[in-house]
Amino acid sequence: MAKAAKTAIKTKDQKAAMEAKNWTKVVRTVRSPKSGSYTFKESIIHKDKIKEFLAS
Repeated sequence: MAKAAKTAIKTKDQKAAMEAKNWTKVVRTVRSPKSGSYTFKESIIHKDKIKEFLAS
């Protein structure tokens, strides 16, 4: 029975699953001006805007 429920969930929201594939998690390293150490900034952005995000 559990397998049937999992299958129903996958087929139920196919449109939402297709849209979710258009988003990407981007992790950028940023150097702290005070201490000089690196920190990480994470963002979830649309796949079409990745180059713009990394260029800025």
